[in-house]
Amino acid sequence: MLGRLVALFRRMGLPERLLAVLLLVVLIEFAANSFVFERVDSFMLRRDDAERIAESLVLARRTLQREEPGERDDIAHVLSTDRFQLSWSAPTTRRHSQLGLSNLREQVVDLAPELALADLELHLEQLPGKGNIGGSIRLSDGSLVRFHTHANAAWKLTAGRILSLVLPTVLLFALAWVLVRQTLKPLRNLIGATRHLGSGPPNPVPERGPDELRALIRALNEMQERIHQSLVDRTQTMLAIGHDLKTPLSRMRLRLDDESVDPEVREGLNHDIDEMRMLLDSIQAYVDSDGRSIPAERIDIAVMAETLVDTAADHGANATYSGVSSLEVRARPVAIRRALSNLIENALHYGGNARVKVRRDGGAVEIVVEDDGPGIPDDRITDALQPFVRLDTARARDTAGMGLGLPIVRKAVRMENGTLDLRNRPEGGLSATIRLPLTAD
Repeated sequence: MLGRLVALFRRMGLPERLLAVLLLVVLIEFAANSFVFERVDSFMLRRDDAERIAESLVLARRTLQREEPGERDDIAHVLSTDRFQLSWSAPTTRRHSQLGLSNLREQVVDLAPELALADLELHLEQLPGKGNIGGSIRLSDGSLVRFHTHANAAWKLTAGRILSLVLPTVLLFALAWVLVRQTLKPLRNLIGATRHLGSGPPNPVPERGPDELRALIRALNEMQERIHQSLVDRTQTMLAIGHDLKTPLSRMRLRLDDESVDPEVREGLNHDIDEMRMLLDSIQAYVDSDGRSIPAERIDIAVMAETLVDTAADHGANATYSGVSSLEVRARPVAIRRALSNLIENALHYGGNARVKVRRDGGAVEIVVEDDGPGIPDDRITDALQPFVRLDTARARDTAGMGLGLPIVRKAVRMENGTLDLRNRPEGGLSATIRLPLTAD
């Protein structure tokens, strides 16, 4: 039975869940109040407490009955004690409390039968009150004598009343907490899925929670599939374009081997063809699958960086290396090599030199590539990381490429859960820092 109720609750929408929680709280409050009323109605005191109330009421009634109406209220205060307080009022309509003490009234009347003629009324006092038991009697002229007293045994009724007031509130908070927690659990999964949206194959989120949330999750899963398919189509289209364009470029190069072509024209066209091939290679490197299907492996990032620097220096470039001689990370070697190569080439092209440092920093490795060039305006650093953006105002205008060097670096670094930081050096030039997590020993 309980399992069916839980299953029914899970199939409910959010409004229906809230309504069910409120209905349950109302039912529990009704049951708690019914229990309290039943206990109050059947409540009785120990004989000595009941005798004390009976004697005090008989004494007060007899005394006030003999006094003039104008003096009765003062006499009532004189008769009052710390545990039994009296007050007198002129004839008036008496409102009966819902928490009437029927059994206690019968107990007191049995001990003092004359109180039956005084229309004795007993009830449990409101919270907070002057006592825990209150009531009234009528004098022969219809005036009322109200009283409030403390009875040691009545604390159980008071505790029950407090519980009946607090329990529904506590239950409402508890059920609301459970409801919100159950509702937010699939929502947290949904938020996690949105963070990875478009960064790889779709990872469908289980459809759980209220109807509204399940509909949202279903829409997100469908959107994931559409985005992934769009990215796949774009990648395939760009790769196909790059591949098809290389074929006519190869034919153009073959035709340039004709001796009838002027050598100066041949050299210029060969330079243009090389630049076009380089552009196509950059596009393919950016739009391909990022090498995610290639498993990561342990590589010595320090050796890799030093090798790239030595190769550039062998070709006459002003490139130097400093730092550790060996430091292993777990990464995809092709993507990381391309990233380091792009940073070194950028430093050499725009700054005229490249200084590469590799160091260990806590649980990560930092690869820093610095140059002495013009740097990048601070307000354009974010733009420099966007694909197909060229900062001609900060760099030389005769630069080749399509603005894909730094975006390729960032994609490769992110794929390894690393970070790329670009900032201008105070003394001039640009500093690019790659930070990658170290392989656990």
